[in-house]
Amino acid sequence: MMTNMNKKHLLVLGGGPGGYAAAFLAADMGMNVTLVDSGQKPGGVCLHRGCIPSKALLHLAKLINETREAKDWGIEFGEPKINIGQIRKWKNQVVDKMASGLVTLCKKRGVHFVTGHGIFLDSNTIVVSGKDRIGFDHCILAVGSRPILPEMFATLDPPALDSTSALELDDLPKKILVVGGGYIGLEMGTVYAALGSKVTVVEMMDRLLPGVDTDLVRPLQLRLNKQFENIFLKTRVQSVEKKKSGFKAVLEGAVSEKELMFDQILVSVGRQPNSTGIGLEHTKVKTDENGFVEIDNQQKTTDASISAIGDVVGGAMLAHKAAAEARVAVEVIAGKEEIFDHRAIPAVVFTDPEIAWAGLTEAEAQNMNREINVAKFPWGASGRAQTLGRPDGFTKLILDPETGQILGMGLVGSGAGELIGEGVFAIEMGALAQDLAFSIHPHPTLSETLMEAAEVYLGKSPHVYQKSSWRAEE
Repeated sequence: MMTNMNKKHLLVLGGGPGGYAAAFLAADMGMNVTLVDSGQKPGGVCLHRGCIPSKALLHLAKLINETREAKDWGIEFGEPKINIGQIRKWKNQVVDKMASGLVTLCKKRGVHFVTGHGIFLDSNTIVVSGKDRIGFDHCILAVGSRPILPEMFATLDPPALDSTSALELDDLPKKILVVGGGYIGLEMGTVYAALGSKVTVVEMMDRLLPGVDTDLVRPLQLRLNKQFENIFLKTRVQSVEKKKSGFKAVLEGAVSEKELMFDQILVSVGRQPNSTGIGLEHTKVKTDENGFVEIDNQQKTTDASISAIGDVVGGAMLAHKAAAEARVAVEVIAGKEEIFDHRAIPAVVFTDPEIAWAGLTEAEAQNMNREINVAKFPWGASGRAQTLGRPDGFTKLILDPETGQILGMGLVGSGAGELIGEGVFAIEMGALAQDLAFSIHPHPTLSETLMEAAEVYLGKSPHVYQKSSWRAEE
């Protein structure tokens, strides 16, 4: 049954994965919904300038690398001929097809989609692109985030690439500097390297992917050492200057050559919330010192008429987190008692090999001084990984030493991102190692490695020899 709140007008500001998910669910629940986004079609950064186009290009990068590696398997291809224009066209077709599907879903659900930049006039009114005023009973703020581009790089002429402009593939530089060894920098570096660019990565920390368990990163770094021209850790860009022959970058830190020339620079040092320039000062919404909107566990802001979800509220800046928060926000607006309380929010680095994790990590457990047990199953013992020619991975379980409950899971290997969902389910359901080990998985598949990691923990793995198992002795 629809409550009175269901019949009120909901405005969703921002049409990304969180925004359109909120709009669609609210419409399905009977609300009168307006979706406002600056794009011509819904989808936001993720669909138009992020997740989807980058994964399309990463698929091509993996395909290119496999054609080169197939020589070791007895099949030899010629060197790939790269047609940048056709690649760009195909990528854009993928994006447009999905965006057009969202337009159709808006129409079928009766969601009124408005294109333009929305600015709050007060807690119940926005103006779109300076002309159309829209009143609402409640608003869900889903305006996302944007790349950080330090002034040193922004003032170049032309400016350095960011994670958005790098996807345009306007040209293919012979040598490209990637500033930042996080997941976006490594993903885009993988794409450019496969297409033929010589890639140099500069990371100020002492490791790639800071914050990710070191053992998960190691197989990826070994592979990237062969694909990239340079990976400089504990190094930063001191200055950069545009020359006739390209960009001169002066580096400082653990690097022998202090000055290097590049045809292009890609900066990937983080993202910042889009909380400015939208009139939040005309509402009661509060933001923290970094610009993230303050919310409670029901996605409510400090303004009774406004909720917020996704990148703009901070935490993990992931599309699937925004979509999950959207469900909570809409159901709370509809009068239900819901909170955002998840044990596991999965994360995937779509490099090759992929890295995926969910729940408690080893690093987090160490920082908490929490006792855990760790069980690993090497993909070298996986028949399926061997048939793919990719035994360079493993599956890891983080377990409670008293109960055997699965607290976290990590994977590194080809297609790891497709496997982490089972780990999320196990963690959310409070599954034990024996539950996972008892669940029959198909052979030969990579999914078996999850079951076998649990069997390693129990000391009952047929494919990993354990001379003396502390679990088997219990």
